[in-house]
Amino acid sequence: METLQNTDLKNIITDSLEKAITYQDYRTLVKDLVAKESTTGANKTEALANYTMLNDRRMKRWDKTVKVSETVKEQVSNLEINQTWLVLTESWCGDAAHLMPVMNKVAELKDNIDFKVVLRDENEALMNQFLTNGGQAIPKLIMIDNNTNEVVNTFGPRPTEATKLVNDYKAEHGALTPEFKEDLQGWYNKNKGQNAIDDLVGLMS
Repeated sequence: METLQNTDLKNIITDSLEKAITYQDYRTLVKDLVAKESTTGANKTEALANYTMLNDRRMKRWDKTVKVSETVKEQVSNLEINQTWLVLTESWCGDAAHLMPVMNKVAELKDNIDFKVVLRDENEALMNQFLTNGGQAIPKLIMIDNNTNEVVNTFGPRPTEATKLVNDYKAEHGALTPEFKEDLQGWYNKNKGQNAIDDLVGLMS
């Protein structure tokens, strides 16, 4: 018999999937928000609207430039999976802007992956099931098996190498500084999504 917790989670996921949009619709939403100088999320501050504008440019660039190697394409084509990838995000989130295009590129390699997007602040019940160290960190990707509706894996809010950089810095300095955040952006730009691709393929296998 299914546990109550399991049933509750499935219901929460079903509710969120009903509100979910495609990646292309999410990109259109962000573009429209930029035109209105606005942002997703509960707080509509000028700073967050500026991040949304910056992130729209980032995603546009990554949509065009993220490269998936032939090896990875072959690996993914050999996988017997049928999944929905449901990602929690907000337009102002810097990590999400670097990772959403990568997730989408990997999902596109397989017809049997349905990539869906929901906003964190509108899906709090779902977000609270997938906290990172007790926090509502995004982006958070939930991999759901379409045959069983079970959650098989999660990814995010950062790829493994970036997570290590963040954890090491926090351990030494207590908190992330603006300088570190700039260095992290530099890491993303240099890595070009490859660490995230490796992580995602590892989780799929």
